[in-house]
Amino acid sequence: MSLYPSLEDLKVDKVMKAQSQFAHSTTPALTEGSYQPAVAAGMGTPGSTLYPNLQELGEYMGLNLNSDEVQKNLALVPMADTQVAVPAGMGVGVAGMVRPVTGGDVGIRRAEIRQGLREVVLCKDQDGKVGLRLRQIDNGMFLQLVQANSPAALAGLRFGDQVLQINGQNCAGWSTDKAHKALKSAAETRIELVVRDRPFQRAITMHKDSSGHVGFIYKSGRITSLVKDGSAARNGMLTDHYICEINGQNVIGLKDTQIKDILSTSPTAMTITIMPKFIYEHMIKKMSGGLLRSAMDHSVPEV
Repeated sequence: MSLYPSLEDLKVDKVMKAQSQFAHSTTPALTEGSYQPAVAAGMGTPGSTLYPNLQELGEYMGLNLNSDEVQKNLALVPMADTQVAVPAGMGVGVAGMVRPVTGGDVGIRRAEIRQGLREVVLCKDQDGKVGLRLRQIDNGMFLQLVQANSPAALAGLRFGDQVLQINGQNCAGWSTDKAHKALKSAAETRIELVVRDRPFQRAITMHKDSSGHVGFIYKSGRITSLVKDGSAARNGMLTDHYICEINGQNVIGLKDTQIKDILSTSPTAMTITIMPKFIYEHMIKKMSGGLLRSAMDHSVPEV
């Protein structure tokens, strides 16, 4: 499962594993005259720093990571076993790491970027269009615009997706005009595409602090600075990147006030999908901001 655990998940995961290991270990019964080695300072007691309690997390780096917050996303933490049980389809991420803070967040699943390829079949609308614009970058073909309520949007295509084939023909090396002509000349009832999910984009999962912020500043959709020790900085956010999606919802072309509203109404755990500035600006080259605002699909994707 290629979802995006956060640094906060890692912190809680370590605490839970330490708890589980301590609960699973047993101390052999001592007999008269037996030798008992000295216990190193800070080891061997339930309240030690080596075996911290979930409650000791308290306010970690300005975040509320208490037991109640963890249990909202984790169904069961058996203290007598080293394995942590989670509901099917959630909770376990890369390398089997538990995501007790972000594991149940639907926004992460909406923002998922799958590594494989997928086949998409489109039909033209009543105007004979599929509702997308393509752009050639480095001999590859990418989606520059997906129009709202179009066949392309309904099929789940997104800004930044790479089109590898159109009706069985490889697109590598094609010009933008050639790709558009291939779409225009295709049959109205069936256009087969082979697509790779947004290869120039990456997703970062963060956690709001007690004031409701994740710790970055943006202007015109571009991240300009990071707050020291904020969740964004800790989880690998970078400046000079454009925000493409928030919890899987495309925000390209939206005003900063609209982006702010989406951020403020997002759940505590949120996933931001970003793209480097030099690629983003090349991707939207020769497109007006008005077209991005009025035509771009900004709907919330289904899970």
